[in-house]
Amino acid sequence: MITMKEWMELVGYRITEGSDYMWQCYGSNAYALDSWNGDQDGHSFTIIFDTRDQTVYEVQAHDYVHDRAYRMINEEFQKKNRKEAKKRDIDKDNAWDDVNYIDLDVDDDFFQKCLAIREGQDYDVRVSVPLELEDDQMLELMSMAHKQDITLNQLVENILRNVIAEKEITV
Repeated sequence: MITMKEWMELVGYRITEGSDYMWQCYGSNAYALDSWNGDQDGHSFTIIFDTRDQTVYEVQAHDYVHDRAYRMINEEFQKKNRKEAKKRDIDKDNAWDDVNYIDLDVDDDFFQKCLAIREGQDYDVRVSVPLELEDDQMLELMSMAHKQDITLNQLVENILRNVIAEKEITV
């Protein structure tokens, strides 16, 4: 999970709003900070953190230009967040109107999207997936990629797409 310092640097230390976070899933010291560029068709970034120990619970990026919203929820608090949303009968995946959050798992993926959103640049809308492999598995995949004359990333992406397509057929 990203840190307060990293988020502050990401937004250029520009804070436009702050308030107590009213849900209890993150505890009584949860606070939300927002950084909005002031343009309804622009962007905003949000961080929810603990005011006592600076634990970051959640970060959000809102790209109003492309109607996209990204979010990372601290893994230790995801279950509590979902439970409270269900208790409150709120669709926690809905960011605004017909736009749902896209949950990210990789810090760098969040950073890259945020930097591009902030600068008004195009960005990769694919979601990075963390993948841990044993050395022998990695070697086998690298060999397969070499035989197909593609990168390891391309091979893994192809494998994942095929698995997803197979699952969609069986559903």
